[in-house]
Amino acid sequence: MIFSKSCIYGLRAAVFIALSQSSNSFVSIKQISDNLNISFHFLTKILQILTQKNLLVSFRGPKGGVKLSRPPDQITLKELVEAIDGPDIFESCVLGLPGCGDDAPCPLHEQWSAIRRSLNYAFENTTLEELAKNTQRFNLRLTDLNSNDYQS
Repeated sequence: MIFSKSCIYGLRAAVFIALSQSSNSFVSIKQISDNLNISFHFLTKILQILTQKNLLVSFRGPKGGVKLSRPPDQITLKELVEAIDGPDIFESCVLGLPGCGDDAPCPLHEQWSAIRRSLNYAFENTTLEELAKNTQRFNLRLTDLNSNDYQS
């Protein structure tokens, strides 16, 4: 796994929100938690980060929850990953060596540089809207095989 569990859950939750959110409605965190089989408290902390980074808007109360701060076609996966895990996956040495680069490469520098460029391109050019549409169109899953199917 190259992303933290928080990042993976954040990506899954963001896609779920994009699928569930109607024009100006909020999606309950409990609904997201139940449908994706993610701990409510853990998910709340992740969604708090996305709210602080202005990718989500939250609202308290009986009709509260979260919603995307912008249309899903304007939010890239790279923004979500960087909000939760930071930019390291797109910038740092895979072995964690400071100063790794063309002048002082690590043993994996050449291979990782190509993968990193590819990841960066894919995540910069993939939006939540694309993932949500593909999830619906191809009946893709956002949960573990052993958990209940989510309702979109």
